[in-house]
Amino acid sequence: MKEIKRIVLTGGPCAGKTTALVRVIEHFSGLGYKVFTIPEVPTMFTQAGMNYLTNNQDFFYEGEKATLEIQLALEDKFMKMAQACKAPAVIVCDRGTMDISAYMNPETWQKITKAVGTATPQLRARYDAVLHLVSAADGAEQFYTTSNNASRNESADEEGLRIARMLDKKVIEAWTGHPHLRVINNNVDFDRKLNRVLKEISNVLELPQPIEEERKYIVELIGEMPDSIESEITQTYLVSEPESEVRIRRRGWDGKFVNVHTNKKKVSGSEEIVTERQVSNALYESLLQQADPYRQTIRKLRKSFIWKGQFFELDTYHGHLEGLVILETKGIANHEDVKFPPFLKVIKDITGNMEYYNYNLALRK
Repeated sequence: MKEIKRIVLTGGPCAGKTTALVRVIEHFSGLGYKVFTIPEVPTMFTQAGMNYLTNNQDFFYEGEKATLEIQLALEDKFMKMAQACKAPAVIVCDRGTMDISAYMNPETWQKITKAVGTATPQLRARYDAVLHLVSAADGAEQFYTTSNNASRNESADEEGLRIARMLDKKVIEAWTGHPHLRVINNNVDFDRKLNRVLKEISNVLELPQPIEEERKYIVELIGEMPDSIESEITQTYLVSEPESEVRIRRRGWDGKFVNVHTNKKKVSGSEEIVTERQVSNALYESLLQQADPYRQTIRKLRKSFIWKGQFFELDTYHGHLEGLVILETKGIANHEDVKFPPFLKVIKDITGNMEYYNYNLALRK
């Protein structure tokens, strides 16, 4: 049976998902793919009479439980249809199961998933990638509107923008732990935001992509950080073929761990294929036996956050790299300014400096 990739397109209110879905269908249909899109189930339910803002807790519970059940059923049915296609196929979900959890307390979510016969780890594992588009309410406020979605509950005033930013972060937190969660920044040029979506889906489909440098800076923390998602990362490079980079990464937060095996292979001077897969704890321990003897394991604390529509990862290194702090962001064009937060002081721009690639930082000296 052929493997069908299932991808979630999610984000905060007014993030551009509807436009992105149209672009995805056009682009990948043009490449010969049959593109299936799963509609946003909560919107369907709202239009059918569900009220997610109700104070009736029994009504809320039954509605959210039904939302999850229908989401799962739609995805499973479309998967069978995709597998029956002769052409290569991909399934893109307009939001996924974990989005539902962002709109309720953890206790209610646990009760609902138990009643449906599932749990958070299994729900995240259903998807090959999660692409989160940052809400226009964070960094692109001039483009924020509620007029294109009649079921949207957030207004376009300051309070509405605050709620939209909060929902944006809750959705990211709901998906944190997925090995291929990518946060798509707001850009001055909306086409760049959409092109990043196409690039990330192409990576999942293992299509060759241009090698893109991430913007990186050595920084110093000079103030108090806002809320962020913290995780401990242990990254070990494995013995690999020439022109390839293979690593195994364990990422832990709140006592939970996810292991990801990544293989980067250059297919030309300007293109590479990147493949990622989640692996079990047993396989993780086994792969460590293939560690590159010329490279040390990298350990770092990562704090992920959004600032003015741009997604940042702040890595504080431990062990042989103690004291090194690197700020990284993706999807920002060379001509576009990075919106540095005031609690960080930039010491040095290291974008494109191979000395600071993790692969080289791991070298034994």
